[in-house]
Amino acid sequence: MHFNDILSSVHNLVDSLDEKKKDFLKSPEKDFSRKRKISFSDCISLCLLMGSKTLFGELLDYYAKKGDMPSQSAMIQQRAKINVQAFEELFHMSSSLSSERLYNGYRLLAVDGSDLHIPTNPDDHSTFFPGANGQRPYNMMHLNAMYDILGDTYLDAVVQDRKQINESAAAVDMVDRSEITSAIVTADRGYESYNFMAHILEKGWEFLIRVKDIGGNGIVSRLDLPDSEEFDISIDLNITRKQSREVQKLIKDHPNEYRFAPPNSPFDYLGPTRYREPAGFYRLPFRVVRFRISDDTSEVILTSLPRE
Repeated sequence: MHFNDILSSVHNLVDSLDEKKKDFLKSPEKDFSRKRKISFSDCISLCLLMGSKTLFGELLDYYAKKGDMPSQSAMIQQRAKINVQAFEELFHMSSSLSSERLYNGYRLLAVDGSDLHIPTNPDDHSTFFPGANGQRPYNMMHLNAMYDILGDTYLDAVVQDRKQINESAAAVDMVDRSEITSAIVTADRGYESYNFMAHILEKGWEFLIRVKDIGGNGIVSRLDLPDSEEFDISIDLNITRKQSREVQKLIKDHPNEYRFAPPNSPFDYLGPTRYREPAGFYRLPFRVVRFRISDDTSEVILTSLPRE
């Protein structure tokens, strides 16, 4: 889609949002009820189109053709009237701009994260970092996003305070609330988690996740795998919250079939087990595929996809 077509579509979405703006205002009965220089649509559009200039510079660009430029304080006051849910609604509306393209019947989705610098505020303890080695203090948040590879569209996002980052939990949220029926999810090492894999399978999707190599401290380090550069091994893991002597022996004797999930490890499909209750298990089948990408470097992938 051409840039101008995308921009035109976004403006149409903003106009559609304007028709139900009362759902996203802090005081629906009075906010944006009078005609002002900055309308609801203008305020939303300005926030979307802002680049790296000062607020004065952004207003100057936006109102260059319209004339009668409002003040910076007017923009700040108008922006404060809008709830964050307005931008969330617009984000999800924008996914309709992409056509649904499939690969062998699957949507191809990628989940990844990125740190975002925000204005410095020492009082915001969950995002503030004092800096080190002469570095200035800064605040940071973390963006987790789900991207439709063939559709070139972001489908969902979860923003977290940087000190409370949990990429796996964010990915689980995005998988659970998606309405897509068939998909292959690709993800990198930060999303290595039994819980994430289980949520994908419960959704009826497939996964392909890059994980830490054999020498690391990830999932594959606790499996009995071949001592070779490349392999493709099927694992049929049974996960439990029970830590009885019988379970410990099963894990020791069959490391590729049984795994204990401690109470502080998120796993939504197993509840706590009482002392006298028998062990409950959750079956999690996957393949471990190791392959070389250079003379001295290998990658390891966990996948639910069949070999064929």
